[in-house]
Amino acid sequence: MKWSAVPYIAVNALRRNTMRTILTALGIIIGVAAVITMVGLGQGASAEVEEQVNRLGQNVILVFPGERSLGGVSIGGGSANTLTVEDAIALREEIPEVIAASPEVRSQRVVVHGNQNWHTRIYGQSADYLQIRQWPIESGRMFTEEELERASLVAVVGRTIVDELFDGADPIGETVRVRGLPLEIVGVLSPKGMSLMGSVQDDIIIVPYTTAFQRVSGRSHAMVINIQVYNDQSMNVARQKIEDLLRERHRLAPYQDNDFTIQTQEEVAQAATETSRVMTWLLASIAGISLFVGGIGIMNVMLVSVTERTREVGLRLSVGARGKDVLLQFLIESTILCLLGGIGGILLGIGATEVIANYAGWPALFSTEAMIVAVTVSAAVGLFFGFYPAWKASRLDPIVALRRE
Repeated sequence: MKWSAVPYIAVNALRRNTMRTILTALGIIIGVAAVITMVGLGQGASAEVEEQVNRLGQNVILVFPGERSLGGVSIGGGSANTLTVEDAIALREEIPEVIAASPEVRSQRVVVHGNQNWHTRIYGQSADYLQIRQWPIESGRMFTEEELERASLVAVVGRTIVDELFDGADPIGETVRVRGLPLEIVGVLSPKGMSLMGSVQDDIIIVPYTTAFQRVSGRSHAMVINIQVYNDQSMNVARQKIEDLLRERHRLAPYQDNDFTIQTQEEVAQAATETSRVMTWLLASIAGISLFVGGIGIMNVMLVSVTERTREVGLRLSVGARGKDVLLQFLIESTILCLLGGIGGILLGIGATEVIANYAGWPALFSTEAMIVAVTVSAAVGLFFGFYPAWKASRLDPIVALRRE
């Protein structure tokens, strides 16, 4: 038997039972499509996370209260009142690498304008906050240091506030009320989109932290200190100096743990990306089970095919075909079947990913490498699960096979 004729014979054998071939390939199609979809959505999510981390600003360091031990129990970051406005001022004034610092206090309040009201987040920040976050003003201005010192009743609002309370009209100079407190809008922020935690960043009102502490939140300690340093090279140096200065200000002994937590922008990105990566691999592994089940279906159908074509195999062997020719024929059949399933799975996976991304609003990123791997794996599945049926066919005794009805 000529080896060049083997693929032709294999294709003809598959065409004899077109419906069975399609149904058998369906298992591989679904498995490959699931892998492509999960990897595409996972990689898209990773890219979105990186983009959102970049929206935090440039060269940003975050300091959270907490992360100290009480009675042998560790208190997580943000669970203690250990950061003050004075800490933020000291960090900005005493560390050369720090160019901006903003103590942050947050609260949830109902904001009223006329007969409209909206539940939103009120952030108390310094005048440096927008510089730290690289968040431009769309119209108006940021409040000034003088307004900060006087605890002025001024506010900068996000796009969501403009849409919900002012129907998209220019709100500069208008007044909104928070717990009866009138706040004059002096600026509108450019749209920012979603945050890492999935919240709408544009649903926000920023006021001077002095105003927030004294009249809005009722808190006396900062929930986080936002810091910006000069460049990437000074990040590690600045981090160490921040830690040393805060330990000194908080009068911590050498044997005591920090009562604060420091995170650089890079660490935030790594943590978020790692979580996304783990989820991607988890979902891809689950999808891989579908591919494995499809491979079992291939083996089952090839075993049935060998049984049905016993007389055909016996006839080939009796006229001079060798066992390896029969082995190769059945291997090629199973491989072609899986390759067709792989190609169909890629097309289905791309379509499914686009539908899910558009319907659910999730990002998607297609990977050529993932598609190549999917086709390669599907071919490998065909070889692996098709080997035993092919080997069984190649071991048939011609005389016994020809007697089979």
